[in-house]
Amino acid sequence: MSLRDVLPDSERPQWTFDPLVRVGPLRFGMSSGEASDALGGIHPCWQEHNSAWDIACDTYRGVGLKLYFATNDRLCAVSVDALRGPQVHAGGSAMVGQVPSELEQWLFERAESREPFTELFYQPGGEAGSRTLGVVLCVQRAGDRLVTRPVFLPTDAMDDVYHHLPSKAWAIF
Repeated sequence: MSLRDVLPDSERPQWTFDPLVRVGPLRFGMSSGEASDALGGIHPCWQEHNSAWDIACDTYRGVGLKLYFATNDRLCAVSVDALRGPQVHAGGSAMVGQVPSELEQWLFERAESREPFTELFYQPGGEAGSRTLGVVLCVQRAGDRLVTRPVFLPTDAMDDVYHHLPSKAWAIF
């Protein structure tokens, strides 16, 4: 398996999420220590602080996660690696490592049953997002194709999603 191969779902941890509240064992608002405990006691392999945004990013490369913490050391976003991260399910749909257009179509269909113009939004880079799910469908390279790398967010981020995290959080990697 090469570095750009997508891990099959059968080899990934399977997570569900409670929109705007929890992603697998991770609850928005928990501290970095609580997050490490929730992930089985592992610690990040890399920690970075963006002083301009006053946001810390802990990278858990072994489990395919980047966790973002606000100034008060509270979890404010979860980014799942498209190639190696856990598979997160929403309404019976897999969100990680999927064809972006197919998952975007699922968001469109889901939005049809909601109040017009309140559900979907787009980031400046063209990434689709859902306000009621608290997710932005970022993308990541897998060889010569792109697959979904969702970023999950709490309720308080929905007023201004793009400015909730540094621009690096939304970029293709």
